[in-house]
Amino acid sequence: MLNKIVGESSLLPIPGDPVSTPVQNRPVRRLRWIVPALLVIGWLAIGGFGGPFAGKLSTVQQNDNTSFLPASAEATEVAKLQESFTDTRFVPAIVVAERPGGLEPTDSTFLSQTVDSFVGTEGFGDASSPPIPSADGQALQMFLPVDSTLEVKDSVKALRAALESSPDGLTVKVTGPAGQVADLSAAFAGIDGLLLLVAGSVVILILIIVYRSPILPFVVIFSAIFALGLSSLLVYLLADADVIALNGQSQGILFILVFGAATDYALLLVSRYREELRIEKDKYAAMRTAWRATLEPVAASAGTVIAGVLCLLLSDLNSNRGLGPVAAIGIAASFLASMTFLPAVLVLFGRTAYWPTKPKFDADREHHDEANDHRFWAGLAARIGRHPRRFWVASTLVLVIFALMMPQFKASGVSSSDIFLLDVDSVAGQEILGEHFDAGSGSPAVVIANADQVDAVAAASRVEGVSDVSVVQNGGAPLVVDGRVSLQATLTDAADSLEAEDTIVRLRDAVHSVDGADALVGGVTATDLDTKTTSTRDRTLIIPVVIIVVFVILSLLLRSLLAPLLLMGTVVLSFAATLGISSLVFDHVFGFPGADPVVPLFAFVFLVALGIDYNIFLMTRVREEALKIGTRAGALRGLTVTGGVITSAGVVLAATFSALAVIPLLFLAQIAFIVAFGVLLDALIVRSLLVPALTYDIGQKIWWPSKLASTPEPENYQPAPSQPQSSLH
Repeated sequence: MLNKIVGESSLLPIPGDPVSTPVQNRPVRRLRWIVPALLVIGWLAIGGFGGPFAGKLSTVQQNDNTSFLPASAEATEVAKLQESFTDTRFVPAIVVAERPGGLEPTDSTFLSQTVDSFVGTEGFGDASSPPIPSADGQALQMFLPVDSTLEVKDSVKALRAALESSPDGLTVKVTGPAGQVADLSAAFAGIDGLLLLVAGSVVILILIIVYRSPILPFVVIFSAIFALGLSSLLVYLLADADVIALNGQSQGILFILVFGAATDYALLLVSRYREELRIEKDKYAAMRTAWRATLEPVAASAGTVIAGVLCLLLSDLNSNRGLGPVAAIGIAASFLASMTFLPAVLVLFGRTAYWPTKPKFDADREHHDEANDHRFWAGLAARIGRHPRRFWVASTLVLVIFALMMPQFKASGVSSSDIFLLDVDSVAGQEILGEHFDAGSGSPAVVIANADQVDAVAAASRVEGVSDVSVVQNGGAPLVVDGRVSLQATLTDAADSLEAEDTIVRLRDAVHSVDGADALVGGVTATDLDTKTTSTRDRTLIIPVVIIVVFVILSLLLRSLLAPLLLMGTVVLSFAATLGISSLVFDHVFGFPGADPVVPLFAFVFLVALGIDYNIFLMTRVREEALKIGTRAGALRGLTVTGGVITSAGVVLAATFSALAVIPLLFLAQIAFIVAFGVLLDALIVRSLLVPALTYDIGQKIWWPSKLASTPEPENYQPAPSQPQSSLH
C-alpha cells in the first residue's frame, strides 16, 4: 500500500533529473496525493470512532482480587467451592470508628443508624452486623456487605460520605476488601485523563526541543493518538466480551506503551525521511526510500515487543495473562499508525513538515557527508574508531559495578496496604483495626474440608496467628454441601500483611496433615500469598522464554548468531545494572518497603523488548552500511546517522514511562522508574558506546555464520577525525 503513497517507480523521475519524466505520466504524478490523503481521512475516522473508547476502558476493568487470582492456585479452588456456602458476589466493607479516651453512647447510635440506612439499598446486602466494641472501649466495628457486581467504588463513596457527619472527636473509616477495592479504583481514576495529559505534554515538549519545529511534534503526537484510539477500541471490545482481562495497571501500561512506541517509530521514519530529502528532490521518491529503509527495523522492533509481551500468556496469573494481549494490541496499533498515517501526512507536507529548518536538496549527493549533519555523533564515532576496546571495556565495567548491587533488590512482596503511595481510608482504617481488634477480623481465612473431619480440621486450624475458628452453620448445625463444610479462621494480623501470609502457610501445613479431610485454605490473605508465589514462578519461567524468543528474532533479522548473542548479553547486563541502581534508589531515596515479585518480571519484559529496539535500529543500519563499506566503517557511520534519533527516542520513551508515576501506586511507580532509567541506560551507554565499540573491535566476524562474516574489511579504512560538537541529531 505504501508504494501507492509515494507512487510506482516507473512514475518517478531519475534522481537529480526532474525533466526525465515522460509527459504522459505527469497527470498521474499530480494525483499521487490522493492515496495519502485517503489514508489520512481513514485514520481520522478511526480516531474519531475509536478515541472515545479510551475513556470507556475503565468501565470494563476488573480491579478486585478476582482479576489477579492465580488460575490453578489453592485459593482459586477455594473461591469456587465457597460459592456453594455463601453469596460470593458480596465483599465485606468494615466500618471502624475510634475515639481515644473512650467511646460515648452517641457513637454507637450514629454508627448503627448510618450503616443500617444502606442495608437493602442498591449496591449493598440485606443485613449488617451490630456495632462490635473493642476490649479497650475505644473503638467500634461493623460489617456491611457490598455488591461486587456493581461499582464498588461508588457504593463505598456513598457510605463514606454519609459517615463524614460523625460526632466531634470520633474518627470513622471504611476499610476491608470493599474499602481497598474502592481506593484502588480511585487511584486508577487518573488514567483516563491525567496520565494521558502528562504523557502527551511531555512528548510534545521533547519533540519541540529535538526538532525545533512547530509542525512535526503534532504530526507525531497525532500518530500516537490515532494508535491509542484503535488499540482502545480493540481492547474494549475484547474485554467487554470477556476474551481478555483488563485492569487498571494494564490500561495504564497500554497508554504509555502506545505513546512511547508510536513516538519511537515515528522518530526513526521522520529522521530517515529528512535524510532522504537532502539527497532526493522528489518528496514522494524520498518517502519511498525512507519507508522501505525504516520498515524492516520498525517491523522487527514491533515484532520483538509483541513477542516479548505475549510471553506473559505463559503466566498463571489472570492479570499478567491479560496484559500480554493488551500490550501486543497497543504495539501493533502503534506500528500501523506509524507506517501508514505518519508517512501519508509527511509526504503531503513534504519539506514543509520540518519548517523552519527545511532539509535542502543537495544535488551533489555523491559527495554528501552525513557527518556535517550529525557533528556530535560523528565526533563520538571517530573516537570510538580510534579506541574501541577502551570504550567497550569501560562501559562494561560501569554496568557490571551497577549489576553487582542487584541482589539487594527486594522483591519478596509487600502488604496490600503498602501499595498506596498516598494516605487512603482503607489503610487508615486497617491501622485502627490493628490497634483495637484482631486485625484480621472481617477477612478471615476460609477452610473447606470434608464434613466427617470437621472437628479435626477445626482443632488443627488453631495455629499461631489464628485467634478464632468457626464453622459456617445453617439452623444451628454445620452447613454441608456435597459432603464438604466451610470454616472461617480469624487471623490476629491484618489480612493484607506479610505476617498474616506466614499464618496461612502454617494453617495450610496443619490442615493438610489431617488424614481424610482433603482440606484447602483460601480467602483474601491466601489469595495474596498465592499471587506472590505464582508471580515468582512466572518470573522463573517467562524470563528465559523472553530471552530465547528475542534471540531468535534478532538472529533472523541480522542473519547472524554472534551479533544477537552479544546484543542479548548487553541488554541483560543493562537490566541487571538497572535493578542494582533501582535497589539503592528504592531503599535509600524513596524508602519503599520492597517490591512485588511481578515487578522484576514486568521490568525485564519491557526493558528487554524495548531496550533491544535501539540495538535493532542501530544494527540494521550498521548491516546496511556494512554491505557497502565494511563492518567497521558501517558501525561508525551507523552510529553517526542514528545516534541522535535513537537517543531522542530513548528520552521520549523514558519520559512517557515516567508519567506512570502520577498514578499513586507503588507497583506503577517502581515500573516507571525501572523502565525509564533502564531505557536511558540502554540508549546512552549500551547503544551509544558499548555496542558500536564491540562491533568495531570484532569487525566482520560479528555477522558469523553469514557470508558477510567472511567478507574482508577494506584495508585502507581509517576513522574520520573527531568533529566539534554542535548538534545532537
